[in-house]
Amino acid sequence: MSLISSWNLTISLNTTLSLSWRSSLPSRAIFPRPKKPKTLVVLVTALGAKPTVLVAEKLGDAGIQLLRTFANVDCSYNLSPEELCTKISLCDALIVRSGTKVTREVFESAMGRLKVVGRAGVGIDNVDISAATEHGCLVVNAPTANTIAAAEHGIALLTAVSRNVAQADASVKAGKWERNKYVGVSLVGKTLAVMGFGKVGSEVARRAKGLGMQVIAHDPYAPADRARAIGVELVSFEEALTTADFISLHMPLTPATSKMFNDEAFSRVKKGVHIINVARGGVIDEEALLRALDSGIVAQAALDVFTEEPPPQENKLVRHENVTVTPHLGASTTEAQEGVALEIAEAVVGALKGELAATAVNAPMVPAEVLLELSPYVALSEKLGRLAVQLVAGGSGVKFVKVTYASARGPDDLDTRLLRAMVTKGLIEPISSVFVNLVNADFIGKQRGLRLTEERIVLDGSPEKPLEFIQVRIANVESKFASAISNSGEITVEGRVKDGKPHLTKVGSFGVDVSLEGSIVLCRQSDQPGIIGKVGNILSEENVNVNFMSVGRIAPRKQAVMTIGLDEEPSRDALKKIGEITAVEEFVFLKL
Repeated sequence: MSLISSWNLTISLNTTLSLSWRSSLPSRAIFPRPKKPKTLVVLVTALGAKPTVLVAEKLGDAGIQLLRTFANVDCSYNLSPEELCTKISLCDALIVRSGTKVTREVFESAMGRLKVVGRAGVGIDNVDISAATEHGCLVVNAPTANTIAAAEHGIALLTAVSRNVAQADASVKAGKWERNKYVGVSLVGKTLAVMGFGKVGSEVARRAKGLGMQVIAHDPYAPADRARAIGVELVSFEEALTTADFISLHMPLTPATSKMFNDEAFSRVKKGVHIINVARGGVIDEEALLRALDSGIVAQAALDVFTEEPPPQENKLVRHENVTVTPHLGASTTEAQEGVALEIAEAVVGALKGELAATAVNAPMVPAEVLLELSPYVALSEKLGRLAVQLVAGGSGVKFVKVTYASARGPDDLDTRLLRAMVTKGLIEPISSVFVNLVNADFIGKQRGLRLTEERIVLDGSPEKPLEFIQVRIANVESKFASAISNSGEITVEGRVKDGKPHLTKVGSFGVDVSLEGSIVLCRQSDQPGIIGKVGNILSEENVNVNFMSVGRIAPRKQAVMTIGLDEEPSRDALKKIGEITAVEEFVFLKL
């Protein structure tokens, strides 16, 4: 039974059509099961009135027709920001592509009427998600319909750069006939490295195998069995760089992947490599790529995406002789456009009907009093997930996760769905561009092969606190920090809420106590005098502030794990110095 369909409906009259989501579940809270039913408030001008959907950019006819079966549709393209803000107060839903910026000013101008924004495509960089959530507006996207189109465009660029198609075309049109200048290379037997083995990356791999290429892939969190099923070997980032003749990029743009292909990366590639990017412009340092092209390290590049779109006219990369460019055409096929139009129209209509969409990228707000009590546990759940996934060694693939809740409250007084969603969010978001919330957590988890189970430990005592502790375990993986492996053979992290703040209280079999703020360094060491001082001195020299420190040990003068909470991120040199301390056996730096 859906969450909304189980609630009571109250209909009242007003001058505008509006759907209040105050009773909906948020992306960052859980609550005890209520003793009385909630109310979903629906405000309408009159019974049977149709909502209005503003389509601000070109959408396929199939999607428009579907929208018109349920709503009044206003197709107004090329609106200025001022025109959009003027129109939006008369609309219940807005559909955009990548060209329209849906800013905080748009949500404020809607004055509470706008209930759903649909992004016809995958990326949502042009929508202010925080402002949408604050104004109770659901944001949905269409992540699946353009997968094949993007993969095909990647293959088109791959073949184009191998045979100098764009350059030869321009040469002939200029009246030249330079057959010797544009001799290409064969794809058969060449090694293609697919960087990012998600939906698009795996489809590119299938097609490249059909061209007779040897295909390897780098994706630290992709399941190895899924790669093996199509004859692809998962390798390290280093191996992908040093062995590939062609590199095709398909990773999301996250803090971890931003400018991943920089001077350092290009210094390690095979000389004469070809680079193809149909993912996100920001994953390549464009100045570094230009230098690699000029030096001959990179033979050719094919780019469908750029850091700034459209790129400036004076962009040297665009004008480079050995660069083939297209204007973000990855999803631009007739079939993909129709598919995206239908997918986003269905999501928007469903949201206006009060249904919860699996493609939602945010979730509505909840009463402040609910968050006041329970938000620390929500934060704890997400941070435990983030810590656990960062402890996984690359290439292992996260598939089996167990979450344990210890509470004195009965099952009917504690709904753990959002806790589970927030653990999933912590596990997936650091290595993906996907936004995870209560609505889509299970869907996203299944899509990525994640098998998450839950168990409860019922404690004696007062149920005044929602939870005593939360434990997250990841099975069948290797760890970057061996001490995080508990006696059961799983990566294990456990935490509690203390004084209203989430704390890490266990790593593997070692008891620790550190506030989950900023970043964390975990060190396994021989338990001896002076280690804390040495580490503290290294950090102080870097002006890195320590906000918390604890040491858990097996026994005096035996092994111990030191946990250090940091306000700032230390440099690589500082981390290297910590690792060089004689008594430190292993360490890992983790971002929260």
